[in-house]
Amino acid sequence: MRDALGAIFKRLVDKGQILRAHPSVSRFTLARMAPRLRPELDRRILASVNLIKLNRVQMVEKTIQRLAGWATSIPNGGSDAVDRRDVKAEIYKPLASLPFVERRVLIDQGHKLNSNISAVIAIDNGAIAAQWFSHFRDPSYNAREVHADRDRDGNVYLIRGSWAHRDGLVKVGPSGYSDDIDQPSELPFCRCRYAYLYSLRQLDKLEPDMLTVKGRQTLEATRVA
Repeated sequence: MRDALGAIFKRLVDKGQILRAHPSVSRFTLARMAPRLRPELDRRILASVNLIKLNRVQMVEKTIQRLAGWATSIPNGGSDAVDRRDVKAEIYKPLASLPFVERRVLIDQGHKLNSNISAVIAIDNGAIAAQWFSHFRDPSYNAREVHADRDRDGNVYLIRGSWAHRDGLVKVGPSGYSDDIDQPSELPFCRCRYAYLYSLRQLDKLEPDMLTVKGRQTLEATRVA
């Protein structure tokens, strides 16, 4: 688990692939932030291990329950009406699914690691809003309907306390603040993501009403300049 999540971290941070989602952030800035991002890697590893331990306990309990249920169903003296191989396979089924469960945990924690690193980079480098994107168009993905609706509606969420918010250049829109809802990849097996907006011009293209009068004047001044 440590090796797998460490490889994801290396790809995102050390090799800079996370910058594809943050084109305005330089490699130098990312390298400077790397020590602050590593604790998130450790958190994900710990969470993954704890989840797998919990899953193992649950799987053992299910196996014991299946064994007990089978044992109490056999009449005294035994029975020739059952196939031992089938019975063994049925009882073992919960434990046999553990590798699949562990892969799901790894994939899920990888998405969470990506999302959390991206959020730290965005906040640290002055993102002012975020647009929600879901994978609901992928037929193999079981998207939450509320998440799909956020994508369909083109929801843009204001980042509370950003430089533009503090300066009175932007205001909250119909979707609300980004910290008022569950975050991308926060819920189990969520693969949603944020596209972060760093400038008034970017926000104006998506949600022009989220600019205040002062923000509109500032944007126009930069266009003239």
